[in-house]
Amino acid sequence: MNQKILHTPEGVRDIYGGECKRKQVLERRLQQVLASFGYQEIETPTFEYFDVFGSDVGTIPSKDLYKFFDREGNTLALRPDFTPSIARAASRYFPVSEKPVRLSYLGRTFVNHQEHRGRLKENTEIGAELIGESAVDADAEIIAMATSMLLASGLKEFQISIGNVGFYESLVEEARIDDQTKEKLRLLIHNHNPFGVEQLLSGFSMDPKIRTILTQLTSLNGADDMLDRAFALTEGLRARDAVVRLMEILKIVRIYGLQRHVSFDLGMLSAYTYYTGVIFRGYTYGSGDAVVKGGRYDTLLGHFGKNAPSAGFVVVLGNLMNALQRQKIPIETGPELLTITYNASGREEAHRKAAALRAEGKCVELVPERESED
Repeated sequence: MNQKILHTPEGVRDIYGGECKRKQVLERRLQQVLASFGYQEIETPTFEYFDVFGSDVGTIPSKDLYKFFDREGNTLALRPDFTPSIARAASRYFPVSEKPVRLSYLGRTFVNHQEHRGRLKENTEIGAELIGESAVDADAEIIAMATSMLLASGLKEFQISIGNVGFYESLVEEARIDDQTKEKLRLLIHNHNPFGVEQLLSGFSMDPKIRTILTQLTSLNGADDMLDRAFALTEGLRARDAVVRLMEILKIVRIYGLQRHVSFDLGMLSAYTYYTGVIFRGYTYGSGDAVVKGGRYDTLLGHFGKNAPSAGFVVVLGNLMNALQRQKIPIETGPELLTITYNASGREEAHRKAAALRAEGKCVELVPERESED
């Protein structure tokens, strides 16, 4: 036998037994939170036309997609990211001009990471998109909903770090930085390299106030008092609007009583370039990557022919389960499995008893006794 076919390829794994059951229970818990906020479930295809995830959309690079061809020669791609798929479907099916559309989903994503580093290439994700609403209330709602989902999972110690892409974009626009330098600057800030930022900007003439803020971006993070500091720094600059929006979000988050789980990071940027405003990520112990991530994307639906301001987020279930396991937070899986063993003479009674127990909501397996081989 070819031993290779007994193993999974690198980056994917089997989930079975108790782990699979815990995963299903966790999925149901999180779906209940989404439903309680009024979100309706939607299913989109596992693969779509390549253009849905093309470079102009702003999702992951083409080299990280799983691509293949159909019989007609069209280039298709496995879904790497739910948001473009939901944007496509919403653009086609929902009249977002009437009232905001609230959609939720659960499914798999596939990313062919160039450098594996222990990351899975297939992940289960559960999330939501709020389409057709530009108000700060929408940003606050998805952040409150994501926080509520982590609490529903059993987590107690975690942090939702919130930024605003508009803060960085406003600064580089006012500084009149060219696109090539802007991308280098983005990477330096993303990698928390203030010395690199200072060196890169040393050859540019710009407002000293903007230069100061850009070199301090990697340290503009922390509790809500950091927003006061950013507000003072941005006097007379358009970037102040981004700070004010974060302040408004904090007010609403306090209404939900979730402020202890929230912090702010004005240096937060995303590899997904479709984000246009507020972005956030959720972190906790026991997971090397974010367990939740999301933000605002006001131009994405325009790629599919229908402009609509939107915001959303996703919970990466595998990262969340790893965190729960390492923090020793149990996931109760419901009724214990009962086993009824029977022989030939007790067969009818065993089936009758099992049926009665199942009618009471119990889980029962029937196991016939093996005949002795002596």
